Amino acid sequence: MSFIPLVLLLFGLSSTMAQTTAPPPSCESKNSTSCQECLSDVNCLWCIQTKKCMTYPAKTILPPQSLCPLNEARWGLCSMNFQILIITLSVAGALLIIGILVCICCCCKCENIGSARFENRMNRQTDKMKTKQEERKAELKIRHDEIRQKYGLSRASPYARFENPN
Repeated sequence: MSFIPLVLLLFGLSSTMAQTTAPPPSCESKNSTSCQECLSDVNCLWCIQTKKCMTYPAKTILPPQSLCPLNEARWGLCSMNFQILIITLSVAGALLIIGILVCICCCCKCENIGSARFENRMNRQTDKMKTKQEERKAELKIRHDEIRQKYGLSRASPYARFENPN
């Protein structure tokens, strides 16, 4: 029998057998306190109009108007109401999204400029190589024509030397 509590203690399951901790006080128990006391718990919402501390309605994103008007509701900070919080978070989110989009556009544009520069440089190099190759072909043609002229080979027809049996 003493072996089971030891195993439960090792696996962290001894909370059922050991002393039970008391649940934290509910937000409604802080109704007669101040806004700072109420908001010391993250789950609590303070309404200035009614001076009540209530549990934040987690199922809805914003507290309903019937519970407390948005400009009177405080959560997290006593100095900031929900309207200011919503506007601030909306503007910050919009600026963040715009900033990310601008960065993406700038990166894509810079990448395209870089690839265009690279492509232009490659085209210039290709043109230079073609020009040099054409110059070499022209020089070789001139040399071959000089050699043909020296030995009396005409370029008119490749069968011309077979026709003159000298």
